[in-house]
Amino acid sequence: MNTGRYIFSQVTDFIPRYEFDKCVARYFGDYHTRNFTCYNQFLYLLFGQLTACQSMRDVCLCLEAHKNSLYHLGMAVSVDSTSLTRANEKRDFRIYEDFGRHLIGLVRPMYSSEAVPGVDLPEYELMAVDSTTISCSIKLLAWALGKYSKGAVKMHTVMSLRGSIPVDIHITHGKWHDSNMLDVMNFNPNDLFVMDKAYVDFEALYHIHKAGAFFVTRAKENMKYDVIESLDGFDADSGVHGDYIIRVTGTKSKKLYPEPMRMVVYHDADNDRELVFITNNMEIAAIDVANLYRNRWQIEVFFKWMKQNLTIKKLWGHSQNAVMTQLWVSICTYLIVAMIKYQLRSPYSITEVATLLSVSALEKISLQELLTSPNPALIHTQNVKELTLFDVA
Repeated sequence: MNTGRYIFSQVTDFIPRYEFDKCVARYFGDYHTRNFTCYNQFLYLLFGQLTACQSMRDVCLCLEAHKNSLYHLGMAVSVDSTSLTRANEKRDFRIYEDFGRHLIGLVRPMYSSEAVPGVDLPEYELMAVDSTTISCSIKLLAWALGKYSKGAVKMHTVMSLRGSIPVDIHITHGKWHDSNMLDVMNFNPNDLFVMDKAYVDFEALYHIHKAGAFFVTRAKENMKYDVIESLDGFDADSGVHGDYIIRVTGTKSKKLYPEPMRMVVYHDADNDRELVFITNNMEIAAIDVANLYRNRWQIEVFFKWMKQNLTIKKLWGHSQNAVMTQLWVSICTYLIVAMIKYQLRSPYSITEVATLLSVSALEKISLQELLTSPNPALIHTQNVKELTLFDVA
């Protein structure tokens, strides 16, 4: 790439402009627009996400200070925070949602061959399902109802365990229960979903089963069941203490899930407690069931990354359209960073790539050199013990 170009300008080379323009045309995004197009709006918000600006005023202040460089950054026009906020309020957020879903389709195959720690199941599409909550003011965001008369926005996410790339995202108000996500998801044969106890809805789990897909989740303490068969063939030294075929016997549960399922009992030696998993997969090893659930931690790390490296905890607007626009642009930012890391074969982690892009956005250096020619002393294996899901109640 041209070393005379700004880093941010080189980042925009990875945006599939033709597909973005199709999304804009689909919702008439540039109708009655003179200069500040949806693409310029997207670039402003992308810049704000990459550089972790905390408000629209910060984004506009930073770019106004480099007004003479806007053309070279790829932005055709300078706008103030009022105009940018109005655009977020009025322009259909589905433009950025559709573009985000297109990026998911581009980036996910790039990481499809990534290994899942402790699990060798190449025949399955391994995915984790969870949500993260963004707290907000119920007085300012009256549409974002949460628990206990508080405001909240939820980002429900299905994420591939191969590469930590989102597969599907659904953004709702805080009262929308996690298990409702199972009602809007698509299930394909050999999909395997790893979920926590919040998703134990036997009607939805049976729907997954009938679709030829699989689930792994924790059993609730009050689940009633009969043991049909006790399986052997597992190594007790691995931590697995039991492997059973069961049938739920609760009055409603047995009607909602009438077929047998599998229960794996695993002993967590670190915390000296037993964990009980249920799954409809009768083929994989019992220890793989436990290791799959352990890998559900990846989606928690993804949420942590989003909140620490992008601006989603601090909302840039109050209307539902503005919040949805901000969150979908943040998702697009993550996917663009992941795309850059893959295509440039950067040895840095996604977190490190995002950090380098943030501090170097207005530098005139080669993006290729920045991300692929590091000081060897800076590349090292981090020996940090992350808290595992087995440490979480």
